Amino acid sequence: MYGHGYTQPVKPPPPAGLLVLLRVLFLGIAVFSIGFMAWAPLLRLAIVTRKSLDWGLFVAAMAADVLSIVLLGSEPGEDVRTAGGYLGITLLLGTLAVGSVYYLAADIRHFHQLRYPAYPVGQPRAAAYGYPQAPTPVPAPYTAPNPRQTPPPMPRTPAPQPPANTPPPRPPQRPAPARIDQVRAELDELSDYLRKHDEGGR
Repeated sequence: MYGHGYTQPVKPPPPAGLLVLLRVLFLGIAVFSIGFMAWAPLLRLAIVTRKSLDWGLFVAAMAADVLSIVLLGSEPGEDVRTAGGYLGITLLLGTLAVGSVYYLAADIRHFHQLRYPAYPVGQPRAAAYGYPQAPTPVPAPYTAPNPRQTPPPMPRTPAPQPPANTPPPRPPQRPAPARIDQVRAELDELSDYLRKHDEGGR
């Protein structure tokens, strides 16, 4: 009588054109600021995915940008001449490169999984209420045949043996030629006798 209630509808991902526009916009902010705002794409990624890893990378990128600003600000002139200045530039450009690549890969993967949800292999799907679920079979891994390996011998079926108590069948015997001649001669005699008997009766 009481059901589970209405489930929350799954929000469809934004159109592909809007996603491409947002990616170009946030990467443009990071690149045109020469890495000083390399944390901006990672902030958008953390808000979208809500993963602790993405929040941690956003904080790390923000800290790297602040540190590079401090190192570059400690230079005595406009040109970079000290090791701290070179470290600040390396940190700035490294954060820009790594953050941009990670942002693109993670953002594409996240929205691809939203658009095409798939169940992991070997894990059963969620059971519907009131219906028993059969376990999902896991396919066996494919093993390619080895051409050098010889195939196993085919089993041979033994020929059927006759029972031990029955004698073996004998081939049919033909009558000897002498027996045929003897029968023929007796028939000739019988026909002569009958012929004579018929003539005597007349």
